[in-house]
Amino acid sequence: MEQARWTRARLGRCGPRLDLLTARFDTHVYAPHAHDEFTVGVCVAGSEVIDYRGGHIRTGPGSIVVLAPGEIHTGGPGTPTDGYAYRALYARTELLTDGTLGGVPHFREPLIDDPELAMAVLRTHTELSACPDPLETESRLPWLLTALARRHSTARPADDAVPGADRIARVVRDRLADELLDPPSLADLATDLGLSRYQLLRAFRTAMGLPPYAWLAQHRVHRARGLLDAGLRPAEAAGLVGFADQAHLTRWFRRVLGVTPAAYRNSVQDGGC
Repeated sequence: MEQARWTRARLGRCGPRLDLLTARFDTHVYAPHAHDEFTVGVCVAGSEVIDYRGGHIRTGPGSIVVLAPGEIHTGGPGTPTDGYAYRALYARTELLTDGTLGGVPHFREPLIDDPELAMAVLRTHTELSACPDPLETESRLPWLLTALARRHSTARPADDAVPGADRIARVVRDRLADELLDPPSLADLATDLGLSRYQLLRAFRTAMGLPPYAWLAQHRVHRARGLLDAGLRPAEAAGLVGFADQAHLTRWFRRVLGVTPAAYRNSVQDGGC
Protein backbone atom coordinates (compact mmCIF):
# COMPACT_ATOMS: atom_id res chain seq x y z
CA MET A 1 0.00 0.00 0.00
CA GLU A 2 1.40 3.39 -0.95
CA GLN A 3 1.65 5.97 1.79
CA ALA A 4 3.51 9.13 2.73
CA ARG A 5 3.41 10.73 6.17
CA TRP A 6 4.92 14.11 6.97
CA THR A 7 5.90 15.21 10.47
CA ARG A 8 7.08 18.68 11.41
CA ALA A 9 9.57 19.19 14.24
CA ARG A 10 10.89 22.48 15.56
CA LEU A 11 14.40 23.21 16.77
CA GLY A 12 13.85 25.01 20.07
CA ARG A 13 10.73 26.84 21.15
CA CYS A 14 10.74 29.38 18.33
CA GLY A 15 13.48 27.99 16.13
CA PRO A 16 13.36 26.85 12.51
CA ARG A 17 11.15 23.96 11.53
CA LEU A 18 12.37 20.66 10.15
CA ASP A 19 10.18 18.34 8.10
CA LEU A 20 10.44 14.55 8.20
CA LEU A 21 8.93 12.18 5.63
CA THR A 22 8.10 8.48 6.00
CA ALA A 23 7.17 7.04 2.60
CA ARG A 24 6.46 3.78 0.83
CA PHE A 25 5.56 3.66 -2.87
CA ASP A 26 4.92 0.84 -5.34
CA THR A 27 4.67 2.73 -8.61
CA HIS A 28 4.81 6.45 -7.77
CA VAL A 29 7.30 8.53 -9.76
CA TYR A 30 8.06 12.07 -8.61
CA ALA A 31 7.86 14.92 -11.09
CA PRO A 32 11.10 16.89 -11.50
CA HIS A 33 11.42 19.17 -8.47
CA ALA A 34 13.88 20.72 -6.01
CA HIS A 35 13.91 21.55 -2.30
CA ASP A 36 15.16 24.66 -0.52
CA GLU A 37 16.86 22.46 2.10
CA PHE A 38 19.31 19.58 2.05
CA THR A 39 17.45 16.30 1.61
CA VAL A 40 18.92 13.46 3.68
CA GLY A 41 17.23 10.13 3.06
CA VAL A 42 17.80 6.50 3.99
CA CYS A 43 16.32 3.64 1.97
CA VAL A 44 14.66 1.03 4.19
CA ALA A 45 13.22 -1.38 1.59
CA GLY A 46 13.26 -2.03 -2.13
CA SER A 47 15.15 0.26 -4.48
CA GLU A 48 14.63 3.77 -5.81
CA VAL A 49 16.19 5.31 -8.91
CA ILE A 50 16.82 9.05 -8.63
CA ASP A 51 17.73 11.24 -11.61
CA TYR A 52 20.20 13.80 -10.27
CA ARG A 53 22.94 16.00 -11.77
CA GLY A 54 22.61 14.37 -15.18
CA GLY A 55 23.00 10.82 -13.87
CA HIS A 56 21.10 8.09 -12.06
CA ILE A 57 21.35 7.08 -8.40
CA ARG A 58 20.10 3.62 -7.43
CA THR A 59 19.45 3.17 -3.72
CA GLY A 60 19.23 -0.01 -1.68
CA PRO A 61 18.35 -0.75 1.94
CA GLY A 62 20.70 1.09 4.28
CA SER A 63 22.05 3.54 1.74
CA ILE A 64 22.08 7.28 2.50
CA VAL A 65 21.22 9.81 -0.19
CA VAL A 66 22.10 13.50 0.19
CA LEU A 67 20.59 15.96 -2.31
CA ALA A 68 21.71 19.59 -2.28
CA PRO A 69 19.31 22.55 -2.05
CA GLY A 70 18.04 23.77 -5.40
CA GLU A 71 19.10 20.65 -7.35
CA ILE A 72 16.37 19.32 -9.67
CA HIS A 73 15.73 15.60 -9.23
CA THR A 74 13.12 12.90 -9.69
CA GLY A 75 12.55 9.53 -8.02
CA GLY A 76 10.75 6.30 -8.81
CA PRO A 77 10.84 2.54 -8.23
CA GLY A 78 14.08 0.79 -9.15
CA THR A 79 12.19 -2.31 -10.32
CA PRO A 80 8.61 -2.65 -11.60
CA THR A 81 7.65 -5.14 -8.85
CA ASP A 82 9.35 -4.28 -5.54
CA GLY A 83 8.58 -0.60 -4.97
CA TYR A 84 10.62 1.41 -2.47
CA ALA A 85 10.44 2.79 1.05
CA TYR A 86 12.54 5.45 2.69
CA ARG A 87 12.82 7.97 5.51
CA ALA A 88 13.91 11.51 4.72
CA LEU A 89 14.52 14.76 6.55
CA TYR A 90 14.80 18.21 5.05
CA ALA A 91 17.48 20.26 6.79
CA ARG A 92 18.36 23.92 6.43
CA THR A 93 21.94 24.52 5.37
CA GLU A 94 23.08 25.97 8.71
CA LEU A 95 22.33 22.67 10.44
CA LEU A 96 25.20 21.08 8.50
CA THR A 97 27.72 23.90 8.96
CA ASP A 98 27.95 24.45 12.74
CA GLY A 99 30.87 22.08 13.27
CA THR A 100 32.65 22.68 9.98
CA LEU A 101 34.72 25.37 8.31
CA GLY A 102 34.73 26.49 4.70
CA GLY A 103 31.11 27.40 3.96
CA VAL A 104 28.30 25.22 2.64
CA PRO A 105 29.26 21.54 2.56
CA HIS A 106 29.48 19.96 -0.87
CA PHE A 107 28.80 16.25 -1.32
CA ARG A 108 30.62 15.01 -4.42
CA GLU A 109 28.86 11.65 -4.15
CA PRO A 110 25.14 11.84 -3.33
CA LEU A 111 24.99 8.12 -2.48
CA ILE A 112 26.78 7.33 0.80
CA ASP A 113 27.64 3.95 2.30
CA ASP A 114 27.92 4.47 6.07
CA PRO A 115 25.92 1.84 8.01
CA GLU A 116 26.55 3.42 11.42
CA LEU A 117 25.36 6.83 10.29
CA ALA A 118 22.41 5.34 8.40
CA MET A 119 21.22 3.63 11.59
CA ALA A 120 21.64 6.87 13.52
CA VAL A 121 19.57 8.77 10.94
CA LEU A 122 16.81 6.15 11.03
CA ARG A 123 16.73 6.01 14.82
CA THR A 124 16.60 9.80 15.11
CA HIS A 125 13.96 10.07 12.38
CA THR A 126 11.74 7.47 14.06
CA GLU A 127 11.95 8.99 17.53
CA LEU A 128 11.49 12.59 16.43
CA SER A 129 8.55 11.64 14.19
CA ALA A 130 6.84 10.01 17.18
CA CYS A 131 7.50 12.80 19.68
CA PRO A 132 9.05 15.94 18.18
CA ASP A 133 10.21 17.61 21.41
CA PRO A 134 11.87 20.94 20.46
CA LEU A 135 14.88 20.55 22.76
CA GLU A 136 15.45 16.95 21.69
CA THR A 137 15.23 17.96 18.04
CA GLU A 138 17.68 20.80 18.62
CA SER A 139 20.10 18.55 20.49
CA ARG A 140 20.10 15.64 18.07
CA LEU A 141 19.70 17.00 14.55
CA PRO A 142 22.61 19.48 14.41
CA TRP A 143 24.92 16.88 15.96
CA LEU A 144 23.85 14.20 13.50
CA LEU A 145 23.99 16.44 10.44
CA THR A 146 27.35 17.87 11.44
CA ALA A 147 28.66 14.30 11.59
CA LEU A 148 27.33 13.74 8.07
CA ALA A 149 29.07 16.88 6.77
CA ARG A 150 32.34 16.16 8.57
CA ARG A 151 32.52 12.55 7.35
CA HIS A 152 31.35 12.84 3.77
CA SER A 153 31.47 16.41 2.45
CA THR A 154 34.33 18.64 1.37
CA ALA A 155 33.86 20.85 4.45
CA ARG A 156 36.87 21.04 6.75
CA PRO A 157 36.12 20.00 10.37
CA ALA A 158 36.32 22.73 12.99
CA ASP A 159 38.41 22.28 16.11
CA ASP A 160 36.52 20.12 18.62
CA ALA A 161 38.21 21.59 21.69
CA VAL A 162 35.93 23.91 23.70
CA PRO A 163 37.76 25.65 26.57
CA GLY A 164 35.84 25.70 29.84
CA ALA A 165 33.56 22.79 28.97
CA ASP A 166 32.76 22.05 32.63
CA ARG A 167 31.72 25.64 33.31
CA ILE A 168 29.63 25.77 30.11
CA ALA A 169 27.88 22.52 31.02
CA ARG A 170 27.06 23.80 34.53
CA VAL A 171 25.53 26.99 33.14
CA VAL A 172 23.41 25.06 30.63
CA ARG A 173 22.37 22.46 33.20
CA ASP A 174 21.30 25.11 35.71
CA ARG A 175 19.31 27.07 33.12
CA LEU A 176 17.50 23.91 31.99
CA ALA A 177 16.69 22.93 35.58
CA ASP A 178 15.51 26.43 36.50
CA GLU A 179 13.27 26.70 33.42
CA LEU A 180 12.00 23.14 33.57
CA LEU A 181 8.54 23.77 32.10
CA ASP A 182 9.70 26.01 29.26
CA PRO A 183 13.42 25.42 28.69
CA PRO A 184 15.43 27.87 26.60
CA SER A 185 16.58 26.85 23.15
CA LEU A 186 20.15 25.74 22.65
CA ALA A 187 20.53 28.52 20.08
CA ASP A 188 19.68 31.12 22.75
CA LEU A 189 21.96 29.48 25.31
CA ALA A 190 24.79 29.34 22.79
CA THR A 191 24.36 33.02 21.92
CA ASP A 192 24.43 33.98 25.61
CA LEU A 193 27.70 32.06 26.02
CA GLY A 194 29.29 33.35 22.81
CA LEU A 195 29.36 29.88 21.23
CA SER A 196 27.93 28.11 18.22
CA ARG A 197 25.23 25.54 18.91
CA TYR A 198 27.66 22.75 17.95
CA GLN A 199 30.29 24.08 20.40
CA LEU A 200 27.69 24.12 23.17
CA LEU A 201 26.62 20.57 22.37
CA ARG A 202 30.27 19.45 22.25
CA ALA A 203 31.07 21.06 25.61
CA PHE A 204 27.97 19.62 27.29
CA ARG A 205 28.55 16.11 25.96
CA THR A 206 32.21 16.24 26.98
CA ALA A 207 31.45 17.34 30.54
CA MET A 208 28.18 15.48 31.21
CA GLY A 209 28.46 12.41 28.98
CA LEU A 210 25.07 12.95 27.32
CA PRO A 211 23.28 15.65 25.28
CA PRO A 212 21.22 18.40 26.95
CA TYR A 213 17.79 16.96 26.12
CA ALA A 214 18.73 13.60 27.69
CA TRP A 215 20.03 15.30 30.84
CA LEU A 216 16.82 17.33 31.12
CA ALA A 217 14.64 14.25 30.55
CA GLN A 218 16.41 12.39 33.37
CA HIS A 219 16.10 15.42 35.65
CA ARG A 220 12.39 15.53 34.89
CA VAL A 221 12.07 11.81 35.63
CA HIS A 222 13.62 12.25 39.07
CA ARG A 223 11.33 15.21 39.79
CA ALA A 224 8.33 13.15 38.64
CA ARG A 225 9.42 10.28 40.89
CA GLY A 226 9.14 12.57 43.90
CA LEU A 227 5.65 13.62 42.86
CA LEU A 228 4.58 9.98 42.42
CA ASP A 229 5.95 9.25 45.89
CA ALA A 230 3.72 12.05 47.18
CA GLY A 231 0.66 10.35 45.66
CA LEU A 232 0.15 12.17 42.37
CA ARG A 233 -1.02 10.28 39.31
CA PRO A 234 1.38 9.89 36.37
CA ALA A 235 -0.68 12.22 34.15
CA GLU A 236 -0.52 14.93 36.80
CA ALA A 237 3.20 14.47 37.38
CA ALA A 238 3.97 14.60 33.65
CA GLY A 239 2.58 18.11 33.25
CA LEU A 240 4.19 19.43 36.42
CA VAL A 241 7.72 18.49 35.35
CA GLY A 242 7.47 19.54 31.70
CA PHE A 243 6.75 16.36 29.77
CA ALA A 244 4.32 16.78 26.88
CA ASP A 245 1.96 14.11 28.23
CA GLN A 246 1.84 10.85 30.17
CA ALA A 247 3.17 8.86 27.20
CA HIS A 248 6.24 11.10 27.02
CA LEU A 249 6.84 10.63 30.76
CA THR A 250 6.35 6.87 30.44
CA ARG A 251 8.87 6.59 27.62
CA TRP A 252 11.61 8.29 29.61
CA PHE A 253 10.62 6.84 33.00
CA ARG A 254 11.05 3.33 31.59
CA ARG A 255 14.39 4.25 30.02
CA VAL A 256 15.78 5.69 33.25
CA LEU A 257 14.20 3.48 35.94
CA GLY A 258 13.19 0.36 34.02
CA VAL A 259 9.47 0.50 34.91
CA THR A 260 6.45 2.58 33.92
CA PRO A 261 5.38 5.44 36.21
CA ALA A 262 2.15 3.60 37.05
CA ALA A 263 4.01 0.43 38.03
CA TYR A 264 6.45 2.46 40.13
CA ARG A 265 3.63 4.35 41.88
CA ASN A 266 1.75 1.14 42.64
CA SER A 267 4.82 -0.60 44.00
CA VAL A 268 5.68 2.36 46.24
CA GLN A 269 2.15 2.53 47.61
CA ASP A 270 1.90 -1.23 48.10
CA GLY A 271 5.25 -1.36 49.88
CA GLY A 272 4.55 1.42 52.36
CA CYS A 273 4.98 0.81 56.10
